[in-house]
Formats: sequence, structure tokens, C-alpha cells
Amino acid sequence: MNEEQRNVMASGNGFIAALDQSGGSTPKALKLYGIPQDAYDSDEQMFDLIHQMRERLMSSPSFSGDKILGTILFEQTMDRTINGEDTAAFLWKQKHIVPFVKVDQGLAEAENGVQLMKPMTKLDSLLDRAVDKGVFGTKMRSFIQEPNDEGIKAIVDQQFAYAHKIAERGLMPIIEPEVSIKCPDKPKADSALVAALTAKLDELTEGTQVMLKLTLPDEDDLYAPLIDHPRVMRVVALSGATASRKAARSWPATTG
Repeated sequence: MNEEQRNVMASGNGFIAALDQSGGSTPKALKLYGIPQDAYDSDEQMFDLIHQMRERLMSSPSFSGDKILGTILFEQTMDRTINGEDTAAFLWKQKHIVPFVKVDQGLAEAENGVQLMKPMTKLDSLLDRAVDKGVFGTKMRSFIQEPNDEGIKAIVDQQFAYAHKIAERGLMPIIEPEVSIKCPDKPKADSALVAALTAKLDELTEGTQVMLKLTLPDEDDLYAPLIDHPRVMRVVALSGATASRKAARSWPATTG
């Protein structure tokens, strides 16, 4: 693991940019960018267009390590180039931005109030390429819809099982068990998640760390025990689907 990148992620200030839209979410991203779905005829053309958008974004002088700590890449973006240079190498060498790659293959059907990740059938080959290309870490997302203890435990167990494999390859896993902002009794779900995460963190061996990407909590400083846990490099605020004004109010209420 690159120690300079580790130091940036452990103590730097800034955002983590998510540029990891997969096939299912790419049409919406392109539409927001101004390219309607009838402007392309195939998945190949769609992915070419989204890469052109990402290349333009990442090449911008405003997209720099002064504001952005890391960038989460879609697998195909990692495998492509920016200005003739491998994307991960470009981000680090030219922008001083730490590269991550999305490794999950989407969500399974809901069960026990949650959506586990689908089996990662290509994880080994993806991790091989990530290591070869100098990627620092990975990201994988699950989804919690209801405050169901059994479902939340299953999500955390699955996330940590994959995190072990990823950490063994020398990569930093970002664990993202997103709690829906529409979850009934969201504070209960948040608390159950903290308890489940803490239990698994306590099982990690000395020297092993993970990052956590978590929905902004309703309770102030709910994540303090996670932020202070020696097995956690960093807790990242997941602000997706949260209104900007609400997110701006919630961030200062979570110390660290």
C-alpha cells in the first residue's frame, strides 16, 4: 500500500468524488450531463460517452487534490486512460488524488429489510488489475431499507467477508452499508448498524484497517465510537439523496 496515499486518506481534508456509475445508472448520469438516451445505440457507445465526460471532468484544473482526497472509479474507467495515461496513475501523479475502484456487482433483491450485494464473481481478477494499476482501495455498497437487526447483521457480515479478501491484497476497503433516508425509524437502523459494525471491527487483527462510508446520522456524534476505533482509517459521509442544506447542517454535528 502506498504510504503517501495512506497518509492523505487518513488525515487529509476534502471530498471523495464518486465517478463509479455502472451500466444501470450511466444513462441517468449522461442525461444530467446533457446527453439523452436516444443519442447512443449501444452499451459500448454509452460507456465511451461516459468516459469522455469523466475524462473532461478529471482533466479540469478545478479537479485537484486541494479539494478532492480520492476518486471512486467504475471498473471500465480504471481500465481506460486520461490524456494517454492510466486513469489511476493520472489521478495520483497529475492531481494528487487517491484512486479507488468500485468492486460490487449491484444489489440483490430485498430480504429482511435490506439488500445484500450480489455475489462478486469477478472480484479476484478485478483486484489483480487494481493492484497492477496502483489503485489504493475499493468500494462496495449495500442498502438498508428497514431497521431489521437480522438483515443489518447479514449486510455487515457480508461486507467484512469481502473486506478481508480485499485487505489481504494490500488494498483499502471502503465499506458502504447505506441506510435509506426513507427508512422508517432511521435512528433505530443507524444505531443497529453502529453496533453491528463495532462488533466486526473488534474482530479485525492488529494492523488491519477499513474505511466506512455511512449515511449522515440523525443523532449527533452517533459515529464517534467508529471514528475513534483503531481499526478504522476514516469515516466518510455518504450524502447521496440528502438535500444539500440538510447535509450541511448534519456534517458539523458529527465530530471527526
